[in-house]
Amino acid sequence: MARIKKEYPWVPLKQEDLDGKFDMVRIFGRTGPFHIEIGSGRGTFLLNQAQAHPGDNFLGIEWASRYYRYTVDKIGRWDISNVRLIRTEAASFIADFIPDNSVDCFHIYFPDPWPKKSHRKRRFICNSNLTNMIRCLKESGQIRVATDHEEYFEQMKSVFALSQDKLEEIDFLPTAGAETGEWVGTNFERKYLKEQRSIYTIALKKKSTIDF
Repeated sequence: MARIKKEYPWVPLKQEDLDGKFDMVRIFGRTGPFHIEIGSGRGTFLLNQAQAHPGDNFLGIEWASRYYRYTVDKIGRWDISNVRLIRTEAASFIADFIPDNSVDCFHIYFPDPWPKKSHRKRRFICNSNLTNMIRCLKESGQIRVATDHEEYFEQMKSVFALSQDKLEEIDFLPTAGAETGEWVGTNFERKYLKEQRSIYTIALKKKSTIDF
């Protein structure tokens, strides 16, 4: 019998409670490095990374209700105080709520590749979303991506190349929860590695002088 999942009241966020913009001090009660994971899935990355970096603040954005509820329950049970979760559409939320020069890192691990040609316009990595992420990044802030989908990865690199005046590629270092042979240690990565799929990664850093 499946365990009943709880909604710990301090973990979830609602857009209507944000009063226009994401205020880190009001939400976390402190300043500090700020990370956003787009598509938090079952919360494995958030749990491990937040435990390894207790001085950092983490926001997970997840649209799928079952994954959102699962992760809220997981973060609450582990009593991780530096993580918040919001169930919303990531592109519009970042565009409307995340302030300029406020994010230290965007983490995008195994996003939906929307493999059908007619669905590719739904992919998260696109010019408009990248422009918003760059706006939100602090100087030297990072975008880190991992995927098992080679064609989507090639498209991502093409999108990133259009912003090479604003971003520079850096080494992709494994996350806190990654085990030997892994990059990020998420449930999806472990599933795909068992299926002997290749994993593609890229990390980029915001250059120091950018005018919007």
